[in-house]
Amino acid sequence: MIPDQTPADEYREIAGRFGELVDAVPAAAWDRPSPVPEWTARDVVRHLVEWFPSFLAGGAGVTLPQGPSVDDDPSAAWHTMSKGVQSLLDDPAAADTMLSNRHIGDVPLPQAVSRFFTADVFMHTWDLARATGQDETLDPERCAMMLEGMTPLDEALRSSGQYGPKVPVPDDADVQTRMLAFIGRDPR
Repeated sequence: MIPDQTPADEYREIAGRFGELVDAVPAAAWDRPSPVPEWTARDVVRHLVEWFPSFLAGGAGVTLPQGPSVDDDPSAAWHTMSKGVQSLLDDPAAADTMLSNRHIGDVPLPQAVSRFFTADVFMHTWDLARATGQDETLDPERCAMMLEGMTPLDEALRSSGQYGPKVPVPDDADVQTRMLAFIGRDPR
């Protein structure tokens, strides 16, 4: 998280950008392949809309609103779920709520959202932009912070099955390219 930025503000910024990309996807582009093997642009949105609600429900007893299915309306599915996440983060009571998970222990809910979901939305922003031919530029400061935070966890991240093998890139590659390569994306 950028210093002096709350989890609510961070999510508003990152999810807002992702939502703009979602809204700009032409109907015919939803089935284009994404940089994630075997996923389409629609599957990128599906992943975000489907995994996080159960994570919140199981760890904090929080139920997010459900919209239409991603198959029927990816934009409405994203926006319905995302507005629920934003409302949760904007609620001052969220600061007193803990998320419990056997892998991460007990984490204050706003920090859990930031660390696991907002970060995931940020990384998948590139996937959706690349799949649909939109601007795939990511915030370099955030890329650097994420890369710095993930690098010491390399072995744990790879063994989770959530990240592909690192992609080799030149030593002088920009920070976005290095971050993408670290998470297993081929930025070329």
